[in-house]
Amino acid sequence: MNRAKGDRAVKNENMIFPRGTVLRIQRMSVEDGPGIRSTVFFKGCPLRCAWCHNPESISNTPEIHWEGHKCIGCLECVNACPDHALSSTDNGIAIDRSKCKGCLTCTEICPSTALEAYGGTMTASGIIREIDKDRVYYEKSGGGVTLSGGEPTLQPAFARALLKELKEHGLHTALDTCGQCQWETLESLMPYTDLVLFDVKAIAPEQHKDYTGVTSTLILENLLKLSEFMESTGMPGSLWIRTPVIPDHTANPVNIRAIGTFIREKLIDRVERWDLCAFNKLCTHKYEGLGIEWGCRDLDLVAEDEMERLAGVARKVLEKPDMVFTSGQLEKPRLSLITGGKG
Repeated sequence: MNRAKGDRAVKNENMIFPRGTVLRIQRMSVEDGPGIRSTVFFKGCPLRCAWCHNPESISNTPEIHWEGHKCIGCLECVNACPDHALSSTDNGIAIDRSKCKGCLTCTEICPSTALEAYGGTMTASGIIREIDKDRVYYEKSGGGVTLSGGEPTLQPAFARALLKELKEHGLHTALDTCGQCQWETLESLMPYTDLVLFDVKAIAPEQHKDYTGVTSTLILENLLKLSEFMESTGMPGSLWIRTPVIPDHTANPVNIRAIGTFIREKLIDRVERWDLCAFNKLCTHKYEGLGIEWGCRDLDLVAEDEMERLAGVARKVLEKPDMVFTSGQLEKPRLSLITGGKG
């Protein structure tokens, strides 16, 4: 095949099988909607949340990360990098990200997988083939497939094609979104979406900007438009609100009360449940692998009694306690050892 024909073939294939940049597919998930699910994490996010648990999903291009405990010191990666972005230091392999172009040559040549890629290009059909392996789990548990991220609405054509194909395969679909997009983009995905998981981190615009880099204005506008769309079309069938509970940020009664009041006054007939999702530190190694300083590294986990207190606030303000759920890793109460002498 000559080059011109080859280019046309690739173009035609991309039209038939839309491609997107995907971080990973997480199988057997039980936290991203009902039942057992596969979660497709998209690359790219318009927010910069201070506590982000998936920093590897923020950039919309593939990235490399280095895991020192796997490295055997062969320096094959340093020698292979065409852009001279890697070097050997006393602390291991250093990555100059200003030079790295994401060609992923180093990850392909690394014999110990110490250098790995965050993200890659996939087609909708390729994803379907992968997740269809777990169809029996979806069917028996009432599960399905969730598009998450990052932010799926940053790749609208790909997200739409994937959701459409999932529905054609008879699978339950969920869209996990931060809501920071044009309404027309979100609207275009709704015909193929059974459930929307909509993140609401804070109501006050400037507070939201302090936490995420953008105000809450567009996000809340889209949430209200989604509610109106559901009323007029019945799509999507379900709406869940999710709020990250982050110490020194969102984990306070004032914030929870404000979100609860917004739900009660403007969305109560549309929202099926409200999830309070506790902060965790499982992402620390991701920041280290990407060479990023993480400002929330030293935060404590949410205490068990504090989460229950915040959930109590949420239940009281909603006046529908069965709508509120909590999840995530919590700090357990410390047991006191009481000792005494013999009397």
